[in-house]
Amino acid sequence: MERNGGTAKAIVLGAGIGGLTAAIALRGAGLDVEVYERAGELRAAGSGLSVMSNAVGALDSLGAGIDLERRGTALESYHVRTGRGRLIREFPFPEIIGRLGVPSVLITRADLQAALLEAADGIPLTLGAAATGFESGEDPRDGVRVRFEDGSEAHGDVLIGADGFNSVVRRQLVGPEDSRDSGYICWLAVVPFSHPRFAPGSVTHYWGSGKRFGMVDMGGGRLYWWGTKNMPAERSADWRGDKSEILAAYAGWADEVQEAIRATPEESVIAVPSRDRAFLERWGRGPVTLLGDAAHPMLTSLGQGSGMAIEDAVVLGRALKGAADLPRALRRYEDERRERTRAMVAASRGISTFEQSEDPVRRPVRDAYFRFMPERKLVRTLEDSLTFPLAGPGARTPAAA
Repeated sequence: MERNGGTAKAIVLGAGIGGLTAAIALRGAGLDVEVYERAGELRAAGSGLSVMSNAVGALDSLGAGIDLERRGTALESYHVRTGRGRLIREFPFPEIIGRLGVPSVLITRADLQAALLEAADGIPLTLGAAATGFESGEDPRDGVRVRFEDGSEAHGDVLIGADGFNSVVRRQLVGPEDSRDSGYICWLAVVPFSHPRFAPGSVTHYWGSGKRFGMVDMGGGRLYWWGTKNMPAERSADWRGDKSEILAAYAGWADEVQEAIRATPEESVIAVPSRDRAFLERWGRGPVTLLGDAAHPMLTSLGQGSGMAIEDAVVLGRALKGAADLPRALRRYEDERRERTRAMVAASRGISTFEQSEDPVRRPVRDAYFRFMPERKLVRTLEDSLTFPLAGPGARTPAAA
């Protein structure tokens, strides 16, 4: 892509999942790309992800050879159970995935990061670069200048704020904002594990009163587990408990749940507050836009935070490919992504509130709702979220019905 006598350059702030995918997509669209990351080293937290078929399809469309199945394991079953292990519902993910012809992959965050870094090889990546703000003139030809804490600067034709929940770019665009706490804490860990009720390729959610627990196979004998517990925001924001508190929270739950916690070294447990923000209608101006958690942070209930960031990145690359008017192309990207991400943010919060219920009347209603939901309605809802809206060259397309 030629601009001002040379190739247009994109500055990407953030080397997380969204930022790295954006860098790969933008290079594929013909832009020069530079990535700047605040952290001094890239260390993925000890957690896992379900990279669902929509995100895998989006990655496939880049044609960058990102083979997640080689690093993780394909989703083969998905069950929701009571805290004691009684089945509430088996979700028809395998049927939907088979029809789409695109797998959903269960993978550690570290392995996904490694796959993206491999595909981004050759793209300049600067670590320890904490951005403090940006400047852009009225003339789009002036591009954008990013300032860093050490006094250095970077100049590009477009700036992509993929700098996460506490985005510097977002803060300059819209000013200070409050976050919305979910009312519960999340505990996360990845640990070697085996159990007769922990099957290969399985995802199992357990629902209790104001508590949930998830077990996800990462392949290679590794379990990713997460637990939630209703808790005041001031405590979840700075949790200082220990593993005994987690064990006590799930006392009397299914044996595999308790065994997973017992098998986890205390230092391997990560505790994070669960929060999002009010949906942002406008993501950018001029040569600047947002992506992923910087644009639309969401609760984890649907497991689509990383998927939406990946989709954002692919759509962004397509919008900028061959674009003569870069700011207009950024607005087109934002317009294309707004409704899908708005729906995901709202659905994630809605289902989080429903599933996390502590009310003795609402809990049985919650379980019955999912147990008796018509199969056709459930399939339609799940299939919409699992389908990447745009199929492109190199993408695996849905299998013939």
